Amino acid sequence: MKFNEGYWLRKENVQPSYATQGFTVEEIPHGMRITAPERPILSRADALDLTVLVVDFVSAGHNDIAVTATHYMAYDSHEPRFVLTEHPDEVWVQVTPQEAVMTAGDVTVRVDRERWSYQFEAGGRILTSSGFRNLAYMRVDKKPVSLSAGADYFQQEYTPYMVNELSLKPGECVYGLGERFTAFVKNGQSVDMWNEDGGTASEKSYKNIPFYMTSEGYGVFVDHTDSVSFEVASEKVEYVGMSVEGEQLRYHLICGKTPADILEAYTALTGRPALVPAWTFGLWLTTSFKPSYDEKTVAGLIDGMLDRKIPLRVFHFDCYWMKALHWCDFEWDEQQFTDVKGMLERYHAKGIKICAWINPYIAQNTKFFAEGVQNGYFLMRADGHGVKQIDNWQPGMALVDFTNPDAVNWYTDKLKEVLDAGVDCFKTDFGERIPIDVTYHDGSDPKCMHNYYTFLYNKAVFELLQREKGKDEAVLFARSATAGSQQFPVHWGGDSFANYASMAETLRGGLSFAMSGFSFWSHDISGFESTATPDLYKRWVQFGLLSSHSRLHGSDTYRAPWLFGDEACEVLKYFTELKCTLMPYLYRMAVIAHEKGTPVLRPMPFAWPQDPGCRYLDLQYMLGDSLLVAPIFNDRGEGQYYLPEGTWTGLLDGQVRTGGRWYTEQYDYFHLPLFVKENTILPIGSHRDVPDYDYTDHLAFHIYVPKAGARLQRSVPDLHGETVLTISAGLSEDGKVLSVETSGKAAEKAAEFTCTVHLADGTTKTTAMPDGRCEIRV
Repeated sequence: MKFNEGYWLRKENVQPSYATQGFTVEEIPHGMRITAPERPILSRADALDLTVLVVDFVSAGHNDIAVTATHYMAYDSHEPRFVLTEHPDEVWVQVTPQEAVMTAGDVTVRVDRERWSYQFEAGGRILTSSGFRNLAYMRVDKKPVSLSAGADYFQQEYTPYMVNELSLKPGECVYGLGERFTAFVKNGQSVDMWNEDGGTASEKSYKNIPFYMTSEGYGVFVDHTDSVSFEVASEKVEYVGMSVEGEQLRYHLICGKTPADILEAYTALTGRPALVPAWTFGLWLTTSFKPSYDEKTVAGLIDGMLDRKIPLRVFHFDCYWMKALHWCDFEWDEQQFTDVKGMLERYHAKGIKICAWINPYIAQNTKFFAEGVQNGYFLMRADGHGVKQIDNWQPGMALVDFTNPDAVNWYTDKLKEVLDAGVDCFKTDFGERIPIDVTYHDGSDPKCMHNYYTFLYNKAVFELLQREKGKDEAVLFARSATAGSQQFPVHWGGDSFANYASMAETLRGGLSFAMSGFSFWSHDISGFESTATPDLYKRWVQFGLLSSHSRLHGSDTYRAPWLFGDEACEVLKYFTELKCTLMPYLYRMAVIAHEKGTPVLRPMPFAWPQDPGCRYLDLQYMLGDSLLVAPIFNDRGEGQYYLPEGTWTGLLDGQVRTGGRWYTEQYDYFHLPLFVKENTILPIGSHRDVPDYDYTDHLAFHIYVPKAGARLQRSVPDLHGETVLTISAGLSEDGKVLSVETSGKAAEKAAEFTCTVHLADGTTKTTAMPDGRCEIRV
């Protein structure tokens, strides 16, 4: 939100009160509190009739400083709060008449008391700062005080906002703020945290996350469920401004030596993602949205994949598993599906998991709706006239009130019946279209609940799946999110269009989402709206199978590959099998995501923060720590990509490239820029038909361009995420002998293993490992 007209002037409807002095300083638990009046207090008279902000700096975790700026300390906004886990560092505070200094972990907060400014320091440098007219309480649309008889002089009418601005350095890039389809680097953008069903081709977002990180080694999390507004080098081009309506502004400044360190601290605060089941990494196929389908149709889609030996792991039933105008009463359409349990058992026997579409909206004129009305389980109208109903999406639909524990139990009990019939997981669609002219069971502010609703909705469904399926088997396919929603994976990118521009904007959204603390992400392969050309379908298949999760889904037509030609079937089969063989590597990346919050799909500036050439790259990414993927975004088969410094080897063709430069090359549909970085141990599995198997079964280790003196290691997990095998390798200082050994309980299978070293000249050497170790002369 902009409060200024240019740099110097305020808008006519804005009355600001800026912090100008650190008048008093006191130590508080884990930090310090400073009073900051709107004008310097130099005498007793100066302490009258003025606005004073109370600013707290507190350690919330390692290298995590929580900042709270408050005007009225007793104000209760009824804002629902994010559930945060805090483990403060030890704190030292020093105070002089000139400054107040607080140190916690590697971070120092230095406050200039005389001229009012503060800066965050780490590693001997200033990360960011806030100074002249950067912290303020804004009175917007203030009405003049009436002096008529009987008027209350203290009755001031205005809308209050708290504002803080943090400085940017020349060349500093800002990333994150949720799954955003606009430019990847957010500098120059105005970004409001307000979840909307806006597709992938606008500035709207299904997943607004009030967290950003910059290329200068820090991140900022604004701890408000309300609509936070960010001015990213826009209102003031030297600053990121953040504002929220109300009497208080809370944010966390998190620093780290790497972007991974920042996300590790951020997800320690807001929640780590659950470890998703390995089977979810396989190929998903759906009924699509609007095509007519019944049991015969579904069987034809599944058998069509299996007959072509395309590994299919999950089949999804979209909306019309229920009757039209009955979404969501969670009752199967008995005219189309006469034997649901038997049908799903037959699919399970073929090795297929089942997903079903749901949302939190209940159409009227259903038995489930009547139960909700009778028991008070829905959001209520703010005017007191009963249940809030709208016609957008379903006729007269009501919204489940997830702040009511009884409503949560009622909703999930009904979903349990769906699980009992044989469904394995849910696509938790929607959660963005949440009205604000309502009241909640627990009294929460409806404006704040607009974004937070999706957290409670997905949490309720995820916890049901954990109870019913087991902790290691729970998974969602969610569209909306807020901060903390990363705990309930997976999320997908919403309604894209079947063209290359939309494929590119989809990737931009996924990259921003990854920079916002989310580890598992998917998208509708070949686009949701319209129907792809065979060319686009095959290129999007490559991108989709080289994402953490891979789903074929559309709106008006099926996405079965044979509808796009025989070659599309072969391309889909090839890349699905490739992903299955990469699972020993990919599932280790999933475990790291679960343990540390590091995304599986990693933007280039995240993976290569010291390479200026990576800062703006939004058409390529790292898949885990070692694979570089550059999807092709044109119908000419032209791949253009940048390789950071080092030696890179093509995973699919073995070609060696030198990094630190751009390349432009031609690719058929069975190839794309997919490279392995040097000093990598890449474990390749032996199963091509499923993603969930014993990853140590006849495992092949591929060691790419080891450097002299390098010591390499790779862990391989089992299906519960536990490390069962560790491969260690080292190249002698003279670069002549590569020593490899294995350890862990699966090392007893060493006789099955092979080891291949890929050298810088493009040649390879392979050997067996009969006793779990080998030496290769290179």
